[in-house]
Parts: sequence; structure tokens; C-alpha cells
Amino acid sequence: MVLDNVLLSPLGLLALLATLPLILLYLIRPDPAERDLPTMRFLTDDRGEDASTPVFERLSRSLLLLIQLAAIVLLATSLATPYTLVSESSTVQETVVVVDGSASMATDSGGSTRFDRAVAAAGDAPTSVTSVVFVARQGEVVLRDGTPEQARGALDDLSVTDVSGDLRDGIAQASAVAGEEARIVVYSDFADDGGWEEAVEAARARGLLVDLRQFDGGGADNVGIVDRSFTGREVTVTVKNFGDSEAERTLSLGGQRESLTLGAGDVVTRTLAVPAGGGTVALSPGDSFPTDDTAAVAAPEDATVDVLLLTNDRNRYLATALSVIPEVELTVESPPANVEGTYDVVVYSNIQEGRLLRGNVADGEAALANGGGVVVQAQEGMPNRYVELLPVEVSDAVDGGSVGAVANDELTRDISYPPPERHLVAETADGTRTLVGLTDGSPLVATAERDGGRVLYYGYLEDASSFKFNYQYPVFWKRAVFYLAGRDPLPTLNRPTGDQLRFAEERTVRTPSGTVTARMVSMDEQGFYEVDGRRYGAALLSESESAVATDPLDERTEGSVRSREEDRQVPDPLTEWVALGALGVVVVELGYLRRRGDL
Repeated sequence: MVLDNVLLSPLGLLALLATLPLILLYLIRPDPAERDLPTMRFLTDDRGEDASTPVFERLSRSLLLLIQLAAIVLLATSLATPYTLVSESSTVQETVVVVDGSASMATDSGGSTRFDRAVAAAGDAPTSVTSVVFVARQGEVVLRDGTPEQARGALDDLSVTDVSGDLRDGIAQASAVAGEEARIVVYSDFADDGGWEEAVEAARARGLLVDLRQFDGGGADNVGIVDRSFTGREVTVTVKNFGDSEAERTLSLGGQRESLTLGAGDVVTRTLAVPAGGGTVALSPGDSFPTDDTAAVAAPEDATVDVLLLTNDRNRYLATALSVIPEVELTVESPPANVEGTYDVVVYSNIQEGRLLRGNVADGEAALANGGGVVVQAQEGMPNRYVELLPVEVSDAVDGGSVGAVANDELTRDISYPPPERHLVAETADGTRTLVGLTDGSPLVATAERDGGRVLYYGYLEDASSFKFNYQYPVFWKRAVFYLAGRDPLPTLNRPTGDQLRFAEERTVRTPSGTVTARMVSMDEQGFYEVDGRRYGAALLSESESAVATDPLDERTEGSVRSREEDRQVPDPLTEWVALGALGVVVVELGYLRRRGDL
């Protein structure tokens, strides 16, 4: 209908029917009776006026009718809700501001970062009700339903992170907190390829207005570190040139230097020795995206783990598994033997009864006292002196056995433990934790804290187990050695940014920007994190995040999002203005009646 183009509720015009009784009343109302007054005739004759002006009288009576009809028409029109079309962005009262704080937003452009310019622009977005969503590793609602002043304060408190962000999650969070007629404004470089377009379309499908504000300057010259891996005491670093022209860089770690020449799009790797205590891998000279020009590498001050294996049968499978660990310095002794020096880990395996000296036990006790560890392997005819070290109480050997529960622990993760052909019946002592248990209740692998160090019971009898032939056998022993020595392997000490350090209770952690005390610390900054004598390194290491040079939204041909800003037209009701007009007409009517003397 034509009326639908100007009225939201055309049925309101039915109120115009009220004009019919009014007009009928005027039609049936009798004309006023005329009386001649000589005095009035004398006055009008003297002034040359004719007192009888029927045209003027009819006009006067019709004018009042017209005023009353106008009031009824305006009231009926207000009930029909007339409107004009305006831009929807000019009518919204609720806004959700989404700010991208991922690493790529630290790209420098014209003396300021993308993030700084985005936050400055976002300061103009708040409306009467404003929420703020910050996107780093994931979306986080930092303000919900706040005032414009609260929104600007929340924006001022934000800072760019060194993590690979998830813009899709941030937009989804914004859509979840937005009201039915809200507007979402996204401030980002849109370098994230994680499916944010689908999140935008989902929000628009809900009827939400979504505006995309892109900040994409700089980054065309970026060369960055995109990966690192560790083998023994060495780190292999991967560098990529994201630019369109050849670039030269120097890669350094400690006193080591490597010259790199990379063509457009080239990827190169270099392997460097990790110095004691670690260091920072750096590319020089830097570029407009400094975040991926460095990568922290954490390492213990003493990278070598000194291991003493005490055995009377050489136990070549165990000796081989320990010797192939690059960080392990292995010493094998056959009791009775007087051992010189101290060790981080002492392993007791298949020692003949009566050949274990008190001094050999003291070697294990010394390792525990120094914060190291002890391993006792099960054997038939366990030496009596083991009682001082064992975390379990053992008895007779029995045939067979099935593996039961396996604890969720770093030592046992992703390792399959075969059932033993024969095992010792055992019970755990107080404070002992069973990591791998048998169905009869006997522990197969168990650990305990003892005298400042750690002890491990390895329940496989060497001659009655197939585990030593398993490819995961050396993996288990590498984990065991690092656990018992109180050391972490380099891959454990070095994490990607966005990872988290979790503790059973609150710990004080020194971060790149200060000290915090918490049970969980998110590694959102590049650099080193120190806690309880350990140092962890965090680096970006994200090829997708380092690809900071991105196409403008208006030039993209792929994906479902075509427009940066939506310019939808919505009706703006004029009801209050039409109603005010009707009220004005009523006031005019009252004034007219008073002037006529009817009031």
C-alpha cells in the first residue's frame, strides 16, 4: 500500500471517522434567530455599516469547524505513526565497541601504532549505553552497559598484546552482549584469517548493525621470526620475509651471529647453540613490526643433568635410553663401588643382594638433599637397604597383571604401558602418588617427595617386561630424568605467547612488565617469566599474525563481508511532532472561542 510508505500503523487513520459526527452536528444545528434592534440599526446606519453580513457569519462558523477538523485529523495521523527514513546508525542508543589488541596491531605507521589510532578513533563511538570487548587471545568483555565516560575510561586502560588474536571470538562476544537494536563497531587491521567474516554475517543476520573500521598502515617491510624448535641444547629458528623485495638481516643469540639474505616470501632456518641461562634471539635491523623481531629462549643455568646408574648387569636398555638424552651426562657404576662426586639423579637397577653399600645409598640421599632425584627399579630379591629410599612397600613376585588407571601427568602423558609378565605385589606408602597402577592395586610407576627431592618407583621387572622394546621407552626416561632433577626440557620452558602458567596455589611471578601474584598467569607479553627459580620464555611465533600487510576491506573479493559500514535506512517516527501539532490546534481553538466570547 502507498500508505505503508509514510505510515507505520495506517489503521490509526480510522480515527478520522470521528469527523463525521462533528460535520453532522454542524449540519443539523439550527441557525441563530434574527432580531431587529433599532438602536443597533441606528448605530450602523450612522457609521455607514450594514450589521447584516451573512457571508462573514457563515465563514466564522466554518472557521471553527475547520479548526476542530484539523485537530481531529492531526490526532488521527499521530495514531497512524507517520515516519521518515533516516540512517540506522543515527538512531541507535546502544553500542558495542570491539577493539583488536592482537600483536599485529603493534605495527608502526606514521609514528604511531595501529592500536593507538584505533583506540583514539573508538573514543568517538560510545552512545548512552556502551559495552567494550577487547580481543587478544580471545574476546573479553571489559565493560558491559556502561556510560560514555566509563567506556572511554575502559578504552584508555587497554594496551596491545603480543599474542595471536581471535577476532571471530571477539565479534561473537560482542553479538552476545548486544541488545536487539544495538550497533557493533569493530576496530581492527583485519589481518586475522580466523573466520571473522562469518561472525560478522551472523551478527547482521540477527538484525544488528555492524560497522568495520580498518587500521592497516605499515608492515610492508616485515621480516620476522615465525617458529623455533629445540633439539638437545640447540634451537632452530625459522625466519620469513613477508615483504615484496629482498631483505638482509642479522640473526643473533648470545655471541653467535648469522647473516641472512631473504628474497620476497623466502623462509630460512638457522640452528644456534642455546647458552647457559638462555638469551634472546634477535633480528637486526628492525622493521615496522618489532614484535616478531625477537624471541625469548629460556634455559637453565646448568643444562647438563648428571645421572649415576648403579647396576650389576649393565642393563643395556636402560643405559642406552639414558645415554641418548643430549642433556644427560651418564655414569655407570657396578656396586660395590665407591662413587666420587655428586649427581642430580641416581638410578638403582638390578643390584645383587649384599652388594649395595651404605655409601651407595648415601649417593641417592645426597641427590635428594640437593633437590635432585632417585629411581629404584623393581627386582626380585630387593636389597634391604632400599627401604630407606623406596616410596612403596614391596612383597612377593606374581605372574601376570593388567594395567589399570593411568594418572593425567606429564610423566605418563601419551604413553602406552604394556602389562607386565611378572610383577612385585606392592603398596604405596604415605605421600606416594601412583601414576600407573595395576588392577590388583600394586603400583607400576609411583612418585613421592622425599627430603627436598623426588623419588620414583619403576615397577617393571626388566626380564619380564616388553616396555624396553617400545619406542616410547626412551621418552619415558627422558621425562623421568628431567622431573627427578627438577629441570624442565627446553620445549617446556619456552612457550608461545598467549599460553598460561598454572599453579596449585598462588605464586609470585616476575613478568616482562612487573610482578604479579596469582594461581594463573597469562603469557600475553613477549619475554621472560620467572617463578620458583625457573625461567620461562614467551615469543609470538605466528606466521599468520606476522603477515601484517593486509588488503583494504574495500578491495577484498573473497569472503562474504563486502562493506565496511552498513548504511541501512530505518523509519524515524514523527508521532510526537504530529501530536504536538494537534495540541497547538486545540490551543488555537480555545483562543478563538475566547475571542468570540464563548468562553
